[in-house]
Amino acid sequence: AGCGTFTFLSSAVAAVSGLLMGYELGLISGALLQMSSILALSCKEQEVVVSSLLFGALFASLTGGFLIDRFGRRLAIIIASSLLVVGSLILLPYESYEILIVGRIAIGISISLSSIATCVYIAEIAPQHRRGLLVSLNELMIVIGILFAYISNYAFSSVSHGWKYMFGLVIPLGALQAVAMYFLPPSPRFLIMKNNDEAARRVLERLRESSDATEELTVIKSSLKDEHQYSFLDLFRSKNNMRVRMLVGLTLVFFVQTTGQPNILFYASTVLKSVGFQSNEAASLASTGVGVVKVVSTVPATFFVDQVGSKTFLCIGSSVMAVSLVTMGLVNRNIHVNFAKVCGSQSPGDFFLQRPGNFTITNGSLKDLFASVASTERLSFDVQSPDVARTGELNRTALAGGKSTAGSHMESGEVPVVLKWLSLASLLVYVAAFSIGLGPMSWLVLSEIFPGGIRGRAMALTSSMNWGINLLISLTFLTVTELIGLSWVCFIYTIMSLASLAFVIVFIPETKGCSLEQISMELAKQKYVRTPLCGVSQRREKLVPVELAKREKEQLY
Repeated sequence: AGCGTFTFLSSAVAAVSGLLMGYELGLISGALLQMSSILALSCKEQEVVVSSLLFGALFASLTGGFLIDRFGRRLAIIIASSLLVVGSLILLPYESYEILIVGRIAIGISISLSSIATCVYIAEIAPQHRRGLLVSLNELMIVIGILFAYISNYAFSSVSHGWKYMFGLVIPLGALQAVAMYFLPPSPRFLIMKNNDEAARRVLERLRESSDATEELTVIKSSLKDEHQYSFLDLFRSKNNMRVRMLVGLTLVFFVQTTGQPNILFYASTVLKSVGFQSNEAASLASTGVGVVKVVSTVPATFFVDQVGSKTFLCIGSSVMAVSLVTMGLVNRNIHVNFAKVCGSQSPGDFFLQRPGNFTITNGSLKDLFASVASTERLSFDVQSPDVARTGELNRTALAGGKSTAGSHMESGEVPVVLKWLSLASLLVYVAAFSIGLGPMSWLVLSEIFPGGIRGRAMALTSSMNWGINLLISLTFLTVTELIGLSWVCFIYTIMSLASLAFVIVFIPETKGCSLEQISMELAKQKYVRTPLCGVSQRREKLVPVELAKREKEQLY
């Protein structure tokens, strides 16, 4: 159906952005274990390192939409790839907390810009019956990138300064993509927006491997004549149901973040270490299993979305996520977890006493600080234990150059094997459910529901919501988990998963088999976007292009 080799090749090259994005997102999980030790990072500083990428991503999402709509999707991808190379190069020569933040911000700008531009570019070059496959190809590349990152984490976990090798591996691929994108065609819809109809015709004929693309060109031109008149503020007005479309898009990305998957991605090794995978190598290897599951689960979603539909996959994914999160929460109620110990690779006493500039606290205040947490989640840090009374002395010995054994009693409490593996299994099911639902399908829906003339800015706005919530959640994940416990975090994510299921059932339209122009026309008519748009009858697919052509003739007269 018009999906020739060149169309697939162009989509695959653009989707390399997804591979780079996934690698950068998954990389921090294992690199953090090394960096926190080498740079002596506190829990809060680790959160800042993780979140610095999100600061950059949020900034890019606020400004990237205008760049994409003004200068084109292809150019935005080239700029993003180049910036990722620069950001990675910044990280390599130095071992500095501040330089690490700067480099991660640059990389965050890169992956945010590329994530928006890639989805829009692929959606606009893909034929309607293969758009789901090709747009979801980007998500498949993201999870493959995450898997490569986890493999890299494991491979370099025992190598001195291995985190530098982890960050450096993406440089050749980023440079290669920037060069390759230069030789690919711009989006035909973007060319029409810039009144370059003849170039758009040539691009369409090459993409569709056809000698005549007049019909598709006519449909696109007719649609864009109206859509090109949209201003940014129209996204918040009732005109053509734009306000409803925007609310649907923003709510969808809200659930992508608040169901917890990004934190599992960023802190996978830390979480797994906390539930019994004691060494860095064991935690990194277990998190590699998370990456494998993401890839395996995303493959069927990618290849069958055009037959099954994005709404169906969203419903299945949210349902299974809720079940697995309940299981994970119940299991972790019976596991003694101390996140202050795990994320700092030291005892809570060490965390306060050894970090330069932190205040000194007494053993009594340590008890007060952790008493409420220990009573709620039964942390392995026993505030009544005689060992605690010796913590201050042991830590002072460490500061004086002696060897501290504070917290050694924590290591003695082994997590039962059954609970450890049940926790991992429920985590893997949760990851699999996200990877067939909210992971790939959210961005497919977002790339479809907005008009072409303002699609870049609309995607940028939803992306800013995505990165903003991601930033907030990731910046506080370790702190919140330390305060209320991992099990209650899982229960909160369960509630959000059920809420996302209800939202999808009521508000998300089924768009399989529709062209972007059909979707835009139908959503403009619908009072509420909750009914299937296409697939109801074969007749509608034939009527819409005729209606568009008729409208164009009326405008000529």
